Amino acid sequence: MIRALVMTGALLASAGCANHMTTAHPRYLSPEQAVFNAAASRNGFTASFQMVVRASGRQGGILYLNSERDYRDPRNLSIDINAATERSLAERLGGAVQPTLAGKTIVVRGTARKTRIDFINDDGRPSGKYYYQTHLVLKDARDLTVSTEGPVR
Repeated sequence: MIRALVMTGALLASAGCANHMTTAHPRYLSPEQAVFNAAASRNGFTASFQMVVRASGRQGGILYLNSERDYRDPRNLSIDINAATERSLAERLGGAVQPTLAGKTIVVRGTARKTRIDFINDDGRPSGKYYYQTHLVLKDARDLTVSTEGPVR
């Protein structure tokens, strides 16, 4: 009887520790955590972030992968990919990045930064109005993996 109580107590104690450890130390952070931590840091917040690619777009030679359908959503994390990095990523993925990653869960390692976005007047000059987005510039194609590929290096 005493042996059963000791075993039960040990089992419950170890289960409690294991549960606490997995919730206290997540492997990857969410886009919302990226936004929150980037806003709280002057130099950005470096970690591995996991997100579903819900939308994408291009501007000025940069491919943007977004965690939200609307890139202006305050919860959105945008992954910025320049042309050279996009070519490396496409070669590794075996196809064009945009359609290959649409709807997929990705893990990206890098620094999420709060980025000021200025509204531009018709004459091409800043209007004085602005808002913030959270961006992570992908510097190396190896820092992005599709969830089926395994962990980020």
